[in-house]
Amino acid sequence: MIAAGGGLGSVLLVGLFLLLGGSPSQIDDVFGGQDQSQPAIEGGEESTDALAHCQTLEDGNTYADCRVDYTGISVDNVWAEVLPQQAGIDYTEPGRNIFRDATQTGCGAASSATGPFYCPGDQTAYFDVSFFEQLEQLGGSDAPLAQMYIVAHEFGHHVQQLEGTLGLSNYNDPGADSNAVKIELQADCYAGIWASHADKGEDALLEPITPEQVATAVDTARAVGDDNIQQRSGGEIRPDTFTHGSSQQRQDAFLTGYNEGSMASCDFLERGVYNS
Repeated sequence: MIAAGGGLGSVLLVGLFLLLGGSPSQIDDVFGGQDQSQPAIEGGEESTDALAHCQTLEDGNTYADCRVDYTGISVDNVWAEVLPQQAGIDYTEPGRNIFRDATQTGCGAASSATGPFYCPGDQTAYFDVSFFEQLEQLGGSDAPLAQMYIVAHEFGHHVQQLEGTLGLSNYNDPGADSNAVKIELQADCYAGIWASHADKGEDALLEPITPEQVATAVDTARAVGDDNIQQRSGGEIRPDTFTHGSSQQRQDAFLTGYNEGSMASCDFLERGVYNS
């Protein structure tokens, strides 16, 4: 089993707009036309050959890239059961692209500065393991559960893509009550659903999650709140610019999904279409 343990601490992710969702192609729009371009990308190290060393679940406890890959398998297993049961939608697995430094995506060029994200254009979740290695430099931690939480959040965006709701998010129309915030909070809640189900059943890939580990996941959710990032970067807190939700909202969303384990509890868009 993959051990979920490890302390997360507070994660300071100043300047990483796409840490938990979004598309690289939106960066210029969101930052008001500032130059956010990256150097030309040539041959980023990508998934297939780079994961040849991931042979056992113990490798998932040892290597960040293996952990991300195996977490993706765990998230796929959970949603393959939950989505048909609770939403009446067949689950199709997203692509998983685990690279280092830089790669090309269906949403444009991406690098470790972009952060993990889901691209609806090619229905693939992208994870640069060098980003995880930078977490401590950014004031946070690269602990296992922090990585798992991020993976589960990005896969939550894929679930929204299958539901046909991801396109409602518009980072150019931000605000505390915006669809952008609702979509991100729902992805946090969906990550909580994964955590609620991932350590149960004979085929579970995750060891039983302890209350202490849940607390560390909550810390991460709080750390990436819009208000915390704005405050840490030296600016004022401006709810009218929120795109992901406040620290309290993100904490509550994850815990709701974890405690309830149901998509109905994550219905931030108030669609009323879930069975439970």
